[in-house]
Amino acid sequence: MKCVVCKQGETLLGKATVTLDRDNLTLVVKGAPAQVCSNCGEEYLDEEIVAELLGTAEEEARAGTQVDVREYRAA
Repeated sequence: MKCVVCKQGETLLGKATVTLDRDNLTLVVKGAPAQVCSNCGEEYLDEEIVAELLGTAEEEARAGTQVDVREYRAA
């Protein structure tokens, strides 16, 4: 797909580091599957991946976690 940010590059399958802040939680997930622009590096995640990451953040926030850095693992 054409990048909607730079409008120059095409996106390619790659990996992204996602940082989510929720209440007192900061969750960093490295290596999440994403489409990455070959020109500007903008990262696009699929809806399913986003839903999974938000669910993980919700669980960690309920558990009282403040900071968590992890590698992405498919559910």
